[in-house]
Amino acid sequence: MREWKGYKKGVNLGGWLSQCPHTEERYTEFIKEEDFAVIRDWGVDHVRVPIDYELVDGPEETLIESGCRHIEDAITWCRKYGLNMILDLHKTKGFSFDVGESEAGFFESEAYQEHFYRLWENLAQRFGKHEDMLAFELLNEVTDRAYCEEWNRISTECIRHIRAKTPTIRILVGGYHNNSVEAVKDLALPFDENIVYNFHCYEPLIFTHQGAYWIPGMDTSFRIPINASYGTMKQKTEELIKMKSAGFDDLPDEEALTGAYFEKIFAEAVHVAEERNVPLYCGEYGVIDLADPAETVSWYRLIHAAFEKYGIGRAAWSYKEMDFGLADPRLDEVRAEILTCL
Repeated sequence: MREWKGYKKGVNLGGWLSQCPHTEERYTEFIKEEDFAVIRDWGVDHVRVPIDYELVDGPEETLIESGCRHIEDAITWCRKYGLNMILDLHKTKGFSFDVGESEAGFFESEAYQEHFYRLWENLAQRFGKHEDMLAFELLNEVTDRAYCEEWNRISTECIRHIRAKTPTIRILVGGYHNNSVEAVKDLALPFDENIVYNFHCYEPLIFTHQGAYWIPGMDTSFRIPINASYGTMKQKTEELIKMKSAGFDDLPDEEALTGAYFEKIFAEAVHVAEERNVPLYCGEYGVIDLADPAETVSWYRLIHAAFEKYGIGRAAWSYKEMDFGLADPRLDEVRAEILTCL
């Protein structure tokens, strides 16, 4: 599988320019230059910077200059501290992975899709010159599998628009079920040699999202240890969140989580990436701040081993707060251990 150089170990800057109050105070206070210095000292090589369309989407299909300046700040600070960067469109007009943001209609509306293309054209025109250290991620976490065919068409068309402005910048594309690893096989064939296949991994969800208030059916008081058996994890997944969690099929109910679990759920995507000669990248992974810190370390070690075995680049979610913050005080005693296995 092709290696994506410069994007081996990263961290997300969630909540800065996306999933946030869209105010200048938020943009200027939540993340500052000194945070990039901290991240550099963590030993990572890149950051993933999610943005919402509200940051940059101006009247008459123009870009908002003040929003662009915050992206340029991120690029400047990345250059200063020797980091690469992914610019991730986390929300577009008509679509968000989060139903609470009340965006709808993107996959049914030609107008929304044309707006998406023009927004990316403008971003490519503005920031494509930084392709030596910058990559573009088209859209965060397509949700329903039913959108697969439409998303393949839309993403391919969007890449054509970007290529008219910047022919060789790296472009990340993920699939349905919130960028699930199982969706990689159903992504459109790579448009050109500068496409990266992207997935997210929060498996087993019953562990990484234990007690998560935003998961339908989840008991916010629920906790589960990292060494719970596969059978227990499968049972609790079905009881509490009523969704299938990847990788439990054909595993002995009495055994507990090991690195082989992640190797198993990544294997098909790795095979697809090898067949299509595309780098494979995990844009989000992490453990909720309700989990025991020592068990959080154990989970990172297990998934890290699989990333290393297959040569998968990745970015942990997230730098601070956002229910997963690596810089948060709760991890002060174990952070050094986590940083060795990002």
